[in-house]
Amino acid sequence: MRNLRFTIYGLRFLIVFAVTIAFSRAVFADPAVDFNAANELYAKGKFVEAAAAYDKIIQNGAVSANALFNYGNAEFKAGNPGKAIAAFRQAELLAPRDAEVRANLSFVRNQLQGGSPPTAASRLNDWLGQLKLHARPLLAAVLYWTVLLLLAAKQFQPKLRSKLRGATAFAVVLVVLTAGAAGFRASEHFSKQTAVVVPPQANALSGPFDDAQIAFLVQAGAELPVVGRHGDWVQVTDHTGKVGWIGKKQVEVLPDA
Repeated sequence: MRNLRFTIYGLRFLIVFAVTIAFSRAVFADPAVDFNAANELYAKGKFVEAAAAYDKIIQNGAVSANALFNYGNAEFKAGNPGKAIAAFRQAELLAPRDAEVRANLSFVRNQLQGGSPPTAASRLNDWLGQLKLHARPLLAAVLYWTVLLLLAAKQFQPKLRSKLRGATAFAVVLVVLTAGAAGFRASEHFSKQTAVVVPPQANALSGPFDDAQIAFLVQAGAELPVVGRHGDWVQVTDHTGKVGWIGKKQVEVLPDA
């Protein structure tokens, strides 16, 4: 009986030890090791496996512009342009000034037919769009302090008043335009969303239920403004103004670019 009891205790110890090791590996897994393994799969041309590996890294919380960028490349090579565009757009949100991210996003968009590109903004908004959201009000603050310095210079150096008058007026105009544009972009960022179609083709239905009639068809990679929500459905509109409902599982809903 004593030997049997020791054997049961030993088995319990081994089970607890194995579970502890497995849990530790899951919790304390090194993202760098997983990232390198995913890179090796990509280098070997195993794009489906590489995409799954990058996706697992991202789902585990190691979200970065590099991981999303590589994930987008792998999905594109694996024949999933919709997932590639969604990944590149998320990478662009984290690194809006990354030239490679923007170039690859533009490349995939140009390869697709039926995907509606985002509406062109003004030059000022395009430039501000390359800045992170918190950098836009910072830019406005810098310009504001520039105006204050110019006003102070005019007070302490009366001889420079005539020379600084034009520069001060120009700086004030820049402050107003930049602050207004930054506020507008921030409002758009937090309020507007875009649904990126993931499967090769999806049906936009006339209502948020499976038996509804087809309003229009959309292809993988189409970027559609979200205008409504209902349960597991999102209401979208295409570039012609048509409105339809698509299941959430068929799209990636992202902040507007």
